[in-house]
Amino acid sequence: MAGSILIVDDVSTNRIVLKAMLSGARYTTCQAASGAEALALTAVEQPGLVLLDVDLPDMSGIEVIKRLRADPTTRRIPVVAVTSHTTPEMRLNLLHAGATDILAKPFNELLMLARLRSLLREHGTDAEFALREATCRELGFAEARCEFSPPARIAMVAAQADTALRWKTALVQQMPGDRIEVIGQENALTRATRNAAPDIFVIEADLARPGEGLRLMSELRSRAETRNAVIVIATSPSAVETQATALDLGANELASTNLSTPFMAQETALRLRRQLQRKHALERQRETLDEGLRLAMVDPLTGLYNRRYASTHLTRLSEHALRTKRPFAVMLLDLDRFKSVNDTFGHSVGDEVLTAVASRLRGNLRPVDLIARIGGEEFLVAMPDTSLPEARAAAERLRRVIESTPIPLHDGRGISVTISVGLALGGTTRDTPQQLVDQADSALLGAKSTGRNQVNVARAGTAA
Repeated sequence: MAGSILIVDDVSTNRIVLKAMLSGARYTTCQAASGAEALALTAVEQPGLVLLDVDLPDMSGIEVIKRLRADPTTRRIPVVAVTSHTTPEMRLNLLHAGATDILAKPFNELLMLARLRSLLREHGTDAEFALREATCRELGFAEARCEFSPPARIAMVAAQADTALRWKTALVQQMPGDRIEVIGQENALTRATRNAAPDIFVIEADLARPGEGLRLMSELRSRAETRNAVIVIATSPSAVETQATALDLGANELASTNLSTPFMAQETALRLRRQLQRKHALERQRETLDEGLRLAMVDPLTGLYNRRYASTHLTRLSEHALRTKRPFAVMLLDLDRFKSVNDTFGHSVGDEVLTAVASRLRGNLRPVDLIARIGGEEFLVAMPDTSLPEARAAAERLRRVIESTPIPLHDGRGISVTISVGLALGGTTRDTPQQLVDQADSALLGAKSTGRNQVNVARAGTAA
């Protein structure tokens, strides 16, 4: 149950109180009374979050967390450690073990629910990206990527420069390999736009005015350069409403304005490292998805679009033409006697020829024109808002460009090739995109049968 919360506590009264609190917020819950039961239920139910009391009869909360993190099926599930006698040492031990957050009893319901909402959103995003990445890999679109992460850029933004400087001094000792810099509030947006955006912003909630740090966070979330940055809001421990609001507005993490003390610096560094790991994992997953999408649409040899993308694009182009009453052209281009190139010179040379032809097509068409490789040596060109005379002139230009200059090969040789072109005009009738492609294909066969190296217009296009 991905949206459920597992409550782990050996005291039934505590479980009942938490269940009532969470049910009031419309959460589904399940319960466990021991560490062993928690491990078994988490593996089976796959909850969206685990609320784990650290004092259990059969094993420590730290041991439960370590086992959850060691299991690939449960390691991504957020675990919130719950304790009534927290100490700085215990908090550090829990975070080192893999706890996502720590709540001290008695709970502040407002802050607890805000934290749970934030963690459940985070877990849902992570799970969705992981699923899409796995799908891409199963389809063969992407390989697993190296998990090396470069040094992080961390920006400190506080109301007073000396406060930010103290934060930096304390964190440098805990994160010596990362770049930590102090940025004034007035430069936070412009600096992020001009240079490579920081990976993390640590922002004091109250800057020149109360709540201004939250407004700065909203601005950063609205900019493409900083939309995916980790944002940590620093407040005083007593500012519960501000903390809850920050989490609901999209803060990834909270910190204390007194984070320069040794224990707080260590805790903050652990939380920042967790957020960095998550950020880098999401970046890798986005790259995998982008690569999968690219491979789904693009021919890997020539870099042109493939048949799948061309079909969808032609449908959109046809709809646009019917709305605007402006025609569009469809060409099918085929390399003449290409089989003899492969037979004589080998397939690697054939690939060089195809790549060179693709490059010449790109260089001699408009940016708005679609160019796709739809077969071994067959290309499709779609030209929006184009009349028949314009399309024919473009086709003749492409034919001359291919014919006029031999294609240089890597070994210094050159091969002369020609193309035949079939041309059809769309947007003037109710012909479907596939019917237009069929008309262009018939015209292409006509060009081949009457001598090759020529442009032939489909009858429908001529009549139009």
